[in-house]
Amino acid sequence: MTTQSLKAEVAAFEAEAKVLNDRLADLDLAGRLALVAGLAGRAVFTTSLGIEDQVITAAIGGDHLDIEVATLKTGRLFNETVALIDKTEETYGILIKRYYPEKADIDAYVAQHGMNGFYESVEARHACCGVRKLKPLARALDGASYWITGLRRGQSGNRATTPFAEADAERGLIKINPLADWDIETIQAHVAAEGIPVNPLHSRGYPSIGCEPCTRAIKPGEPERAGRWWWENDEKRECGLHVPEAASSIIPNASNAA
Repeated sequence: MTTQSLKAEVAAFEAEAKVLNDRLADLDLAGRLALVAGLAGRAVFTTSLGIEDQVITAAIGGDHLDIEVATLKTGRLFNETVALIDKTEETYGILIKRYYPEKADIDAYVAQHGMNGFYESVEARHACCGVRKLKPLARALDGASYWITGLRRGQSGNRATTPFAEADAERGLIKINPLADWDIETIQAHVAAEGIPVNPLHSRGYPSIGCEPCTRAIKPGEPERAGRWWWENDEKRECGLHVPEAASSIIPNASNAA
C-alpha cells in the first residue's frame, strides 16, 4: 500500500468515526449502546469495574445488548475489584470474560525489574502496564470493530476533549465513549437510583481504581485520577490503553457505521 493510499484510508476511517460521533451525541446512554450493538461488526466493552464501567455494564445487561464484556485480570487488582466481577455477573446475568497476562511475560518482567520495579522509573512502569494490561487488551480486542470504554471528559485534563466516537488507528477500530459527557455527580446519582453495585473502594476515597500497588485514595481537591501512579510527576499519567502510539499504522477492521 502506498503512502497516499494509506493516508486516504486513514482519512476515510476518521470520517466514519466522525459521522458516528455526531449520531451518538443526540442519544442517551441506552440509545448510544443500542446503536453500537446494532452495527455490523463485533463490539467489545472492557470494564475495570469502576463506577463508570458499572453504569455501562448495567445498561448492557439490562437491555440484553449484543456487546461482549471483558476485563483485564492483571494479577495485581484489589480484592474488592475481583469480588465485584462475580457479583456483577450474578446481578445482570452476563459473562465478563477475563483476560490474563502471560506467565512468561510476568517472569521476564520480574527478572529484569523486580516484582515492584514500576516504582523505580516511568519506563519500568510502562513495561509493567504493557505486560499486564496492553497485551491482554490486544487479545480482548482482536477482530473487534468497536471498543466501548468508560472514558469521561471530567476524569482528567488529558481526557477533557474525549469524543463519543473516535478512530483508534493503531488498533484498527472505532472507540466508543458513551459516557463522555457525564459528570461524576450524574454517574453517582444514576448508580443510586438504579441500585447498581459498585466497588466499595469508591466510598473510601478512590474515584479511579486500577492495580492495588499503583492506586491510592485522593486528597480533598485533587483530580479524580490523581491517585493513579501518584509517584510520577507527569500530570498526564496514563497506562497506554487510551494513548495510541502509531496513528499511521492503521489497518481498519471497522464496518461502515454510517
